Amino acid sequence: MADLAADDILAGLHDLHPKAIDLSLGRVERLLDRLGHPERRLPPVVHVAGTNGKGSTLAMLDAMLTAAGRRVHRYVSPHLVRFNERILLHGRPIDEDRLRDALAACERANAGEPITFFEITTAAAFLAFAETPADILLLETGLGGRLDATNVVENPRLVLLTPVSMDHESYLGDTIEKIAGEKAGIIKPGVPVIAGPQPDAALAVFAAKAAALGAPLKAHGRDWRIAAEGGGLRLVRPDGETLLPGPALAGVWQVENAGLAAMAAFDLGVGGAAVAEGLRAASWPARLQRLHDGPLARLLPPGSGLWLDGGHNPAAGQALAASLPALAQGRPIHLVVGMLDTKDTGGYLAPLRPLAASVTGVTIPGEAHALPAEAIRDAAARLGLAAHAAPSVEAAVQGIVDRSSAPLVALVCGSLYLAGHVLGRYAA
Repeated sequence: MADLAADDILAGLHDLHPKAIDLSLGRVERLLDRLGHPERRLPPVVHVAGTNGKGSTLAMLDAMLTAAGRRVHRYVSPHLVRFNERILLHGRPIDEDRLRDALAACERANAGEPITFFEITTAAAFLAFAETPADILLLETGLGGRLDATNVVENPRLVLLTPVSMDHESYLGDTIEKIAGEKAGIIKPGVPVIAGPQPDAALAVFAAKAAALGAPLKAHGRDWRIAAEGGGLRLVRPDGETLLPGPALAGVWQVENAGLAAMAAFDLGVGGAAVAEGLRAASWPARLQRLHDGPLARLLPPGSGLWLDGGHNPAAGQALAASLPALAQGRPIHLVVGMLDTKDTGGYLAPLRPLAASVTGVTIPGEAHALPAEAIRDAAARLGLAAHAAPSVEAAVQGIVDRSSAPLVALVCGSLYLAGHVLGRYAA
């Protein structure tokens, strides 16, 4: 088994359970027991759940903690180009040998029993995190919270709840209250909770769960708030106000993510100078990321811009729409959109309708649940947008250029899987 490459082991793990998503804790608890419970030997854990902003918030918090001299592990999903990106040890993707060994150990211990890909790879991540000393582990849920494989951690140091919106309804429920109830499953007795901006219905669920478990809750809008001010940020906390630089991550929604990250950092004992340094230094690919060079960028007319974003639900569409005027700078915005067939395409595109000069649908390469390009085209056309379909991202960008030779903004968006494809194939 040790002679197999990590990619070979990963490919085999997909076949262990017929469902890609099957929320449960029983299978992963069984495996962790056989592995000697690495989840009980982790560094102090910051556990985060929510619909949008988990990755960006943790990227900024990681940068703040690192600036303060802390050794930080981070677990994220999905990856963009390589699986190794999901398991970050001291800020770097796990190396091939260590990943291979952890995966092989989990496969041996599982002994061919049914288990999902996310469950067994989460167990492998816990092995790697437990075997590598660090000061803190930033742990992102994969889906939901209550029955997510990461929720085997019994006593985290801190719980963060990013904004909740409608997404994954077939797994988490068809109302904000039901979805919030699943996310609230990571709240533990007595463990402090910090919540980012939430719909009133979601905040009510979080507040009730926190009160029932004796978990102190600091909620945005009630206990803290953040606002852009004079090119920077003003964070208002129960113990005073702090002026901070604006985040390096683009997008107006990053202001609120920055506030949640800063609140977490202060709770963890990080000083203001390190919080500020982390905001200036943080990076997180495919979240309104500018692509300055590469085959796609070179197709565009002079004075144009190429951007990439992985948001994929209606709330992400609304957040993206709020950010587009600033980056467009008067240039027409042309969208290249790829989505999964489990997503609300019309709901995602609707906020972008007043801003988009055109939409070109593409089918995400290699994804079994990719929505056909023609279906995206038709959804855009129903909204009254100039709509097209193309066989590839490159063909889509070329089509945009063929129809307009003036400076423009091309934005590839709609899915992290599409973003990963672009970064792996077209980024410089």
